[in-house]
Amino acid sequence: MDKFLLQQQVLERLAEDLMQAEQAARTAHETATHEENIAENKYDTLGLEAAYLATGQARRAEAIRQSIANWRQFRPLPYDASKGIQLGALVCLTDADDNQQHLFLGPFGGSMKLASGDQPVQVISSEAPLGRALLGKCEGDEVAIEVAPTRQQFEVLWVQ
Repeated sequence: MDKFLLQQQVLERLAEDLMQAEQAARTAHETATHEENIAENKYDTLGLEAAYLATGQARRAEAIRQSIANWRQFRPLPYDASKGIQLGALVCLTDADDNQQHLFLGPFGGSMKLASGDQPVQVISSEAPLGRALLGKCEGDEVAIEVAPTRQQFEVLWVQ
């Protein structure tokens, strides 16, 4: 699995998300400012609701822009066993049922599922519960997280 290609996939997906958020913000702004949506009484709130929606979509677009900037600056380093898992690590975990999952630990804002060949890879940030639990771990270590009332345990099979 190539970390650079995974990073490019994240950037492409974020660019698509940004286009959708910007289009949604434009549409909501046009709805909010359209002459047919001028409030005729205090109960006529379509224009006001559209304005709130436009503001929310603009904030979402800005958050995606920040994520894109973070991912563009991100330089995943090779795994160093003396430091353990760090940002940029590609990790294979197994659970108690021997189900494997591949994770790519990246900067905030890129949580998504990608494919590396025919292998699914979950992108998570170090701020996610599992991402935090992985930091500093090495091959063979066990990792546990609490999800609602359930405790999940994994073993680190390999790290790149």
